[in-house]
Amino acid sequence: MQNPAVASTYLTVAFKDKDAAKALGARWDGVQRQWYVPEGRELSPFAQWLPAGMNAVSASTSTTLASAQLQDDATTRGSNLALAGKKGVSLSSLLAGVSQAVAQAYRAGVWTLVEVVELRANGGHIFMGVSERDASGAVLAKTSAVIWQSTANTILPEFERATGAQLAPGIKLLVRARPVFKPLHGFSIEIDAIDPEYTLGDLEAKKREIRERLQMEGVFTANKQLPSPWDFNAVLVVAPEGGAGLGDFQAEANRLEQFRVCRFTYVYSRFQGEGAAKEICDALQAALDAWLYAESAPPDAVVIIRGGGAVNDMAWLNDYDLARFICDLNIPVLTGIGHERDNTVLDEVANTRFDTPSKVAAGIEHVISRRTTEAKAHFEGIHNRARQQVQSVKADTVAMESAIRSEGLRHLSQGRLESSKLMNGIHLDAMQVVRSAAETSRETLQDVKTAAVNQLADAKREVPLAWGQITLGTGHAVQTARALANGLVGGVLDLTRRAVADAKSLTATAMDTVGTSSRQNLRESKDRSEALISEIAGQGPDKTLKRGFALVRSPDGKPVTRASQTSTGAALEIEFSDGKVNAITDQHV
Repeated sequence: MQNPAVASTYLTVAFKDKDAAKALGARWDGVQRQWYVPEGRELSPFAQWLPAGMNAVSASTSTTLASAQLQDDATTRGSNLALAGKKGVSLSSLLAGVSQAVAQAYRAGVWTLVEVVELRANGGHIFMGVSERDASGAVLAKTSAVIWQSTANTILPEFERATGAQLAPGIKLLVRARPVFKPLHGFSIEIDAIDPEYTLGDLEAKKREIRERLQMEGVFTANKQLPSPWDFNAVLVVAPEGGAGLGDFQAEANRLEQFRVCRFTYVYSRFQGEGAAKEICDALQAALDAWLYAESAPPDAVVIIRGGGAVNDMAWLNDYDLARFICDLNIPVLTGIGHERDNTVLDEVANTRFDTPSKVAAGIEHVISRRTTEAKAHFEGIHNRARQQVQSVKADTVAMESAIRSEGLRHLSQGRLESSKLMNGIHLDAMQVVRSAAETSRETLQDVKTAAVNQLADAKREVPLAWGQITLGTGHAVQTARALANGLVGGVLDLTRRAVADAKSLTATAMDTVGTSSRQNLRESKDRSEALISEIAGQGPDKTLKRGFALVRSPDGKPVTRASQTSTGAALEIEFSDGKVNAITDQHV
């Protein structure tokens, strides 16, 4: 571009005002690297950038004319128009006067309360629609706002660090804003500072209001006071569909469901944005109605989870109706919302709060594992008690058999001793009788011999009979004791063999289950790896173009990635997703 004519007026424009000067018609001199007003254009719109001491009569006159156009008095307007000539003032002059008036009225920013309605970023600049609403939600005022890139790079990281929130529709801000009017773009406000304390206070005030209202109604701790589930067999889960938090939860929960340890039913809903809280309530109510219609008992617990995000993303869950729904629910509610640092009213009213979705699944698994450990301990206790009983019965049987043998031998020995004494007594009596008979009379010898023989025969008959009775009684007692002992030992051994067989079967089933789970996990890992590789391989220029980017090439087809690779008047080819266009560089800014 050639140097402007000598008659052109150069301006002193700060970098932050370059867009405003350009919008008013200023041009850039690449040689002198300075903005200037082309010859023939009025200087009044550029008064704030004119060199100090410059006499701009035409600028003052044009400013007077522009101000006069805003008056309602027709006579005064006609008089001022006469000063400008029969053709009147140009629209650019009129709007430039408005711009100048706004700039003079607001030389510095004013702290202003706004609510973000819409937001978009372009080239590092942040463009927003902001508004003010009354208590009923009616819009009282609205306008557009902008945070220029140089300012955004400074204030936004500090705001996000202090609050944990990100700029998004629905967030309320206290901003320092300077009103700006540009003839080409109209009215807007330029933001150069944000007070993080106001945003934090607004979010916390809303939580405090809900908390105090629930406490006043006496339901704040209602769900928390419900007994925690003793065990988990069926759980109802509500989460955003396809969210990262849901994926983390299912990575743990699927193992429990695979082995039929616990069943999970999933309900999906939005967790942020206008109406998200009501959608969660409706989804939960519909799911519980369907559950109670199909099942004989309610779920063991309701789980509410979502992945991490900005503080204002979580703030949509700080809703009175949603919190009251949880308080009134007679089923324990477990929450795993965001990360450890995140906290919502739902976490405060829920039965149990976990830091993350994956920790909710881990908590459920821990309870199930604890119940399994207790059942195993009980089984081992029963097994040990049965083994002790078997050992005790065996010891009692051995002791009983020993006692029976000892008693039998004692009776046998006593019988033999008594028989021997009886035989000795009979023998002595017989000899005495014989001697007495021999001395008394030989005539009665035969009678005595006969009597002695008879008594001896009687004694011989009585002794074997007594001995047989003693032997028979002792044998019968021994046989009875043996039969009783054998019956007890057989029953105990059968019980022990069945317990051992059941334990072996459970062990084999567990080993098969572990093997199947390991193979399934390996297959899933392989499938995910192959899908990831396919996704990486599928990335290319076409996808980049479809996301809103463009490719710039020189006439010889080489990519142009920097402004320093071009020169004024150079030809370029720009490729979009739906075609190509040719361009000529104008100037470097």
